[in-house]
Amino acid sequence: MNEPVLITGAGVVSSIGLNKEEVLSSLLSRKSGIGPPMYLRTKHKEFPVGEVKLTNDEMASMLNIAPDIPKTRTSLMGMLALKEALGEASLMSCDLRNVGMISGTTVGGMDKSELYYLDFLSNDTRNQFILTHDCGACTEMQADYFGDFSFVSTISTACSSSANALILGANMIRNGEMDIVVAGGSECITKFHLNGFNSLMILDTAPCRPFDATRSGLNLGEGAAYLVLESQSSAIKRQVKPIALLSGYGNACDAFHQTASSPNGEGAFRAMAQALDNAGIEKGKVDYINAHGTGTPNNDLSESIAIKRLFGDKIPPVSSTKSFTGHTTSASGAIEAVICILAMRNQFLPENLNWKDKMEDGIIPVNNSKLAAPISHVLCNSFGFGGNDSSLLLTHPLVS
Repeated sequence: MNEPVLITGAGVVSSIGLNKEEVLSSLLSRKSGIGPPMYLRTKHKEFPVGEVKLTNDEMASMLNIAPDIPKTRTSLMGMLALKEALGEASLMSCDLRNVGMISGTTVGGMDKSELYYLDFLSNDTRNQFILTHDCGACTEMQADYFGDFSFVSTISTACSSSANALILGANMIRNGEMDIVVAGGSECITKFHLNGFNSLMILDTAPCRPFDATRSGLNLGEGAAYLVLESQSSAIKRQVKPIALLSGYGNACDAFHQTASSPNGEGAFRAMAQALDNAGIEKGKVDYINAHGTGTPNNDLSESIAIKRLFGDKIPPVSSTKSFTGHTTSASGAIEAVICILAMRNQFLPENLNWKDKMEDGIIPVNNSKLAAPISHVLCNSFGFGGNDSSLLLTHPLVS
């Protein structure tokens, strides 16, 4: 069987909003969430970041989690986003025994590892926090908070993690293995995270400028987003309406380099082409591309070349919303998928902030949110280290 994959709920937490309504408001008002570090304990204040504007204690209080229960920033943000998604899809705790959950993350509970590692070495009194280190532990914390999911899985493919979680969930629905899968990802900023990207020399000390001639790196971000994927028959039975369709997707690994994108954009080209073929949509039907667009010299050139290879001289509007949120790494695919859904639902083009000068061989991104034509089909790109590149094709629910 090959049922359509409907999206019946979505939730998001990011530096530009704690839910879809706030994120939409920030996008429309061109309000970036990038600024100096406020919550991360780091001496590197020179690097702007896109932090969620809540402390861990504030998030725990919003979720009614007792102070003595071990928790990570990754899992707390994920719970907030998951709560919004399940609510929009009208899924209660008693329904989850028939629902799967797939979450993408890479940093996992590293924030607690950094905080308690020396204590762990010296006296072993913080083991309950050290045990939250691995990626799967964060997913399990989120799942346990809501109830008894039928299965729980974690994907870690760097910056394409949450996009690949969505692809796995969609494949399970198309193959008849599940009727409902909640998929997405969550990622917090840690010192390991920040210092690691700094060692690669790809952090910018100013707000990032994707696809600009003067671009010099990315700004790290954090956040979470989850989408409720559902078979058409299940949605009809539950009498819920889709907010979008996940009509196609592609994943390709060009394995060009451990961190760099290939010069000809091979992985990105293949992922986008596969997504269109998987959906049965002609490239001329794509109305907007939410680019991976990190703001690094390498990525933006490689992605520009891939887009030109695929679309020729008829390139649809393209923008990187990482200029709003920062690069939320493993969570970026899901967060940007929610942004794409908001763009279709409200019929506007998310702008590419801070762009001024055209880069050599690059695309010219969106700098005006007004539409020239309706948005019905959107490509959402997420490219990970090692060339693990994924692209999602999202479709307006009223498009047949």
